[in-house]
Amino acid sequence: MDYEAQYEQARQMAEQALKESLLDMGPHQELLQAMRYSLLAGGKRIRPVLVLKFCEALCGSMEPAVDYAVAVEMLHTYSLIHDDLPCMDNDDLRRGKPTCHKVYGECTAVLAGDALQAEAFSRLATSRRTQRVESNGEACAVLAQAAGAIQGICAGQYLDMNGDNQTEERLNLVHSWKTAALLKAACLLGLTASPVAPTMAQWKAAKEYAQGLGMAFQIRDDMLDEESTTQQLGKPVGSDRENGKVTYVTLYGLDSCQELVQRYTHRAKLAVQEAFPDSSEFLCALADALAKRDH
Repeated sequence: MDYEAQYEQARQMAEQALKESLLDMGPHQELLQAMRYSLLAGGKRIRPVLVLKFCEALCGSMEPAVDYAVAVEMLHTYSLIHDDLPCMDNDDLRRGKPTCHKVYGECTAVLAGDALQAEAFSRLATSRRTQRVESNGEACAVLAQAAGAIQGICAGQYLDMNGDNQTEERLNLVHSWKTAALLKAACLLGLTASPVAPTMAQWKAAKEYAQGLGMAFQIRDDMLDEESTTQQLGKPVGSDRENGKVTYVTLYGLDSCQELVQRYTHRAKLAVQEAFPDSSEFLCALADALAKRDH
């Protein structure tokens, strides 16, 4: 299969598993509806695709990693719900739809994010798809580090919200933690789910690939905030500039940002070409596609 067909196959596999999640109803059904509203709002499903394809790179199958793919998207969705809240970025639009708090209210949105994070770890801990006894515990540790206050999403978000005078070094730190950390977790979760254990070289290569991918992704995001429209992105554009927020574009300008995107993308591709010779073609094509994306 070509790159597009492979990506769609993995995306559909993750999408189906997500649709089958959170189906219980009860007196708290509005909370579950809020969780599903954000979880099933669309998106490229980059993180679950990475989970599935890194698992396949080791063992030839995506099946062992399905629960892990669902978990990483649940945690990603929680972070988006909280990121959109009035106390954070105060955004009214996400993926072309009103944000969770605009539909269900702030209280329910906070609880929906909290519950999605808990459900993510439950999904990891109780998965029966993996064959190694230790896999689920290792997976919980991988995702916890990406989510937390030590080089994870919460740490990156704190620096982002409390950085009126961002330097180049601090901005790199913000997005290494806030953006690249969860992409890194996705790649490592795929390796963890595989019944075939990765080598140290493959583990290291997955981290380096995700770091390059994450930095290129964020810089491209900053560029799109300047170049694109709300209709194209499905979320407000120009808010960073209006709020006086320091971004890669304000530091370097659009032309230099494009060069940085290519540099980080090249690093990502180099990392996997030797460690995953039979699977690097897809992973390199994914890096190139994200570098060129328009939404």
